[in-house]
Amino acid sequence: MPDIYQIKTPHIVISRVDAIGDVVLTLPMAAYIKQLLPNAKVSFLGRTYTQPVINTIASVDEFINYDELKKLSEPEQVNYLKQQQIDAIIHVLPNKHIAQIARQAGIALRIGTTNRVFHWYTCNKLVKLSRKKSDLHEAQLNLILLKPLGLTQVPSLQDIIAKNDFGNITELTPHLTATLATDKFNLIIHPKSHGSGMEWGLNNFKELISKLPTDKFNVIITGSDKEKALLENWISDLPETVIDMTGKMTLNQLIAFISKADGLIASGTGPLHVAALTGINTLGLFPSLRPIHPGRWGPIGPKAAYLESGTNNLDTITPLMVAEKINTWL
Repeated sequence: MPDIYQIKTPHIVISRVDAIGDVVLTLPMAAYIKQLLPNAKVSFLGRTYTQPVINTIASVDEFINYDELKKLSEPEQVNYLKQQQIDAIIHVLPNKHIAQIARQAGIALRIGTTNRVFHWYTCNKLVKLSRKKSDLHEAQLNLILLKPLGLTQVPSLQDIIAKNDFGNITELTPHLTATLATDKFNLIIHPKSHGSGMEWGLNNFKELISKLPTDKFNVIITGSDKEKALLENWISDLPETVIDMTGKMTLNQLIAFISKADGLIASGTGPLHVAALTGINTLGLFPSLRPIHPGRWGPIGPKAAYLESGTNNLDTITPLMVAEKINTWL
């Protein structure tokens, strides 16, 4: 195993091929790699649909598309990785296939956790990391995997936020820009979660909207194409002042749109973490149920906050409580 510090420009790959929220909380690793190895080239191995989020981070030099890689034959996959001249790969999300081809490609330093059997024969640097029992945040847990690169202690959430190097790279269309009010607080409500977070319920969001004065708030509903159909009847029952933007934006546009808004509220889902990343007012709604509690999955950003139920569901969080919190943003 080579000394990574002896390589003039080491190429480090962060591998995480799951959902947007998980990826957002993995992105801080890039800045810390650059801190440990200032000359490093950092690539992120991810999925097509998470690429727009990954591309907003200045510390990530290159995106490697796992969906495209999988289309190749296995020998071609191995050869592709060899051509990238990768010196180290960090398996943040354990993936047997990626671990196997990384080993076959001869990547010199292959970092994984001890709690996957396949890592014992595909990785050559194992890190003991138990996520389920830890009190650390997901972003901090990910950084533990940088210990083989020289990280000596787990940074605080404040330190992680301070190293955020988000940069929006998409210009909003005139139509999207016109959706944002210049004389009101632009509040995005993202009510669904694609199953990635416990949902607060559409009735609660409807009651919340009724408590927000229309002369102060420009309320905008966002959601994916799939969620548009689920929300259609509910949205038609909301006040006419509410703007429906469900299914109307690409992820690139949504990221840019969120960054230009004033605040966002959601449960533990991708757009919540994107909002925190962009630095706008962000409010997450979470149960106290492990492992999906806010101590592990809360949004992290300069203006990010959350309400925690104190129970295993969200029933104790009332629309009034949420409205009171949002009113403090004015």
